[in-house]
Amino acid sequence: MTRPEPRESRGRIVVGVTGSIAAIKTPLLVSQLVQRDYEVIVILTDAANRMVTRETYQALTGGTVIADLWSEIGDTHMGHLEAADDADLFVIVPATANFLGKHAAGIADDALTTALLACVCPVLIAPAMNPRMWDHPLVQRNVETLRELGHRFIGPEVGRLAEGVTGEGRMTEPADILDEIERILEESDRRES
Repeated sequence: MTRPEPRESRGRIVVGVTGSIAAIKTPLLVSQLVQRDYEVIVILTDAANRMVTRETYQALTGGTVIADLWSEIGDTHMGHLEAADDADLFVIVPATANFLGKHAAGIADDALTTALLACVCPVLIAPAMNPRMWDHPLVQRNVETLRELGHRFIGPEVGRLAEGVTGEGRMTEPADILDEIERILEESDRRES
């Protein structure tokens, strides 16, 4: 069996994964990004690592997965900061209410929240949570704060959620998130040229 020749990367995308049950859809997005020749670095929260393990993402990306503040990239012990330095886009998929609150408050207590505070690239957030949580005024205030910072949101959608309820809170499908990622990157390319 021969391995394909490595192709030139179209850019670096950091995919942050939080501990929503919707995280079971994130490997599909990561796989699609890799197939489209993006370099993908995955950063997992502890809860996300319980949903879909780092080994799954390592297999899909070829290895670069950060699951704690001490994960390495290359020669540096600050892998989460290294990932943020060179990113073309930072995507949080799925984003829980907990994550939105921490990020809106500037809390950096794990690899994901720390890397996100250090990034200077565009940020796309795909929320997923119970409809009552999504509708809560505190969550909506956090979303508004993040929008004011320039973060973009995709979703959530109206649909049936894992706990059996139907409402707004379902994560946008990976194919639609992929389309939005490519739209944002094209916009960035046009601005730079």
